[in-house]
Amino acid sequence: MECVHLTSGQCHSCPLMPTPYDLQLAQRQSAVEKILADIPHASAMQWLLPAASSPSHYRTKAKFAIGGTTEHPTLGITGPAPTYEGVDLPHCIAHTDTIARSIEPLKEFIRSTGIEPYDITKRTGELKQILVTQGSDEALMIRFVLRSKRELARLRSRLPLLHSLIPTLQVVTVNILPIHAALVEGDEEIVISEQTTLPMFVGDVELHLGPRSFSQTNTGVASELYRQVAQWARSSGATSLWDLYCGVGGFALHAALGGIERVSGVEISPEAIASAQRTAADAGVSDRVTFMAADAAQWAFDQGIDATPEAIVVNPPRRGIGEAFAEWINDSHARYVIYSSCNPKSLARDLKRMPNYAPLQARLFDMFPHTEHMECAVLLEKLP
Repeated sequence: MECVHLTSGQCHSCPLMPTPYDLQLAQRQSAVEKILADIPHASAMQWLLPAASSPSHYRTKAKFAIGGTTEHPTLGITGPAPTYEGVDLPHCIAHTDTIARSIEPLKEFIRSTGIEPYDITKRTGELKQILVTQGSDEALMIRFVLRSKRELARLRSRLPLLHSLIPTLQVVTVNILPIHAALVEGDEEIVISEQTTLPMFVGDVELHLGPRSFSQTNTGVASELYRQVAQWARSSGATSLWDLYCGVGGFALHAALGGIERVSGVEISPEAIASAQRTAADAGVSDRVTFMAADAAQWAFDQGIDATPEAIVVNPPRRGIGEAFAEWINDSHARYVIYSSCNPKSLARDLKRMPNYAPLQARLFDMFPHTEHMECAVLLEKLP
């Protein structure tokens, strides 16, 4: 497999692309097994076959750094110092066809509106990034990251043009990033479209994504992850489950649809929780699943050890759940723990603090082909 942007030296985001995908997958499987080889009771752990990705057109999210000029904008990445010139990546084979088809219309929209791309060296211009997410049936959410609100009225007024250029467009927002920093987005989000959330089928549930809600980049592999966790939860026989760091509720909703009677989902983002509650209502499981906006670890501490359910699912950020929470879970009454991780090293560190649990099964989920990034999930059972 070849990418013109990699072979030309323009982009190095997929450095392993010259390696056959099957070999890549085997190498990542070997690497994650090695990382988890010395967790407590690892010898009894069964590795399931990895969840493979499509080698191309798998990314349902794109972050386009904007460069160039109003007349000749670039959508891609920021080039190296000292110029930091925009690098145009119109032929990235990681993006879905739907996202790829949006690139030229977005350039036309920039030209038509006259919004000036942000110049990093001069610190002039307004448009810093365009973030694109694909949902169900090729529906798109597009977020314009601006330096200020100066062009907000102009974007609002030209929204009909954007819809005509991209017919599957559903959600449009403006994100304000006023500071000069290597950040993708700022804290203020302004929805300028009538629709505020993007429907996205992941696994067996159609989720509703808000503009700032986290979603996996690789929807196909994420679907396998949700189904795997649901299967583990269902086969455990648990009747109660906590989904901690639940995001928009993917694991919790799959568990409730799978028949688990009492499910609680906890996520710090109120926007994500609102989306999860809407999905629960649409799916008819609001009587079985409750979502709360709170810090997941602190919420668990506040419930107390005696309130722990039969199963706990954790899906933390890269840093993991940390020493205090790992030790709390280790002392809890939960019979099963399912740990979904985007960082096997922090996963191994956390599991070493949970010797009261033995891993039963583990699986690699290959979210990012052509890279060394690894995500995996582990099913653990409390020792007698």
